[in-house]
Amino acid sequence: MPENPTDTPAQDEPVIVAGLRLDVLEGAFSYYIRALDAVVSRDLDRRMEGLEVARGKGKITALLLVDGHPGIRPSAIAAVLMRDRPWTGRLIDTLVTRGLIERTTSTDDQRAQSLRITPHGHEVAERVRAIVRQQEREFFDFIAPQDRDQFLAQLKRAYLRTREQ
Repeated sequence: MPENPTDTPAQDEPVIVAGLRLDVLEGAFSYYIRALDAVVSRDLDRRMEGLEVARGKGKITALLLVDGHPGIRPSAIAAVLMRDRPWTGRLIDTLVTRGLIERTTSTDDQRAQSLRITPHGHEVAERVRAIVRQQEREFFDFIAPQDRDQFLAQLKRAYLRTREQ
C-alpha cells in the first residue's frame, strides 16, 4: 500500500483501511461512490453551516434549479433528483417554510405548481454557488487538472447513463 494516501495504489494492490481488507468491495465502484458521497457531504455540510440548505440531500440542487429556472415545476425537480414526487414535495415544503422559494399555481395548468426563488433564496443560492466552487477547488486538489477533467467526464457519463434506465 502506498505510504502517502494521495498516491495511487497499483491496480492489483489490496486496499487496506484501518488494517482491514475490503474484500470484494476493493473492486466495486459502488463502495467508493458511497464512501466519497459520505465524506463530500460531511465536508459540504460543514462549509454550509448556518445556511438553510445545510444537512440532508436535495435542498441545494432544488434551490439552484428554482433560482435558475423561474416557474419550474416540482416534477422537473423530482426528475433531476431522481426521487419520487412525495419526497420532492416534502423537500419543497422545507424550502418554502425556510423562506427560500415560493409556490404558486401555474398559469399554464391550474393543477400544477410553479416555483420561484425569493430574494432571500437568491442570496442563499449565490452563497451556495461560491461554496460549491470553493469546495471543488480545495477538496479534490489532490487530483491533477487533466485527471480531474477526465474523472468528471466519466462521472457525468455514468450519471447520464443511469438516467436512461
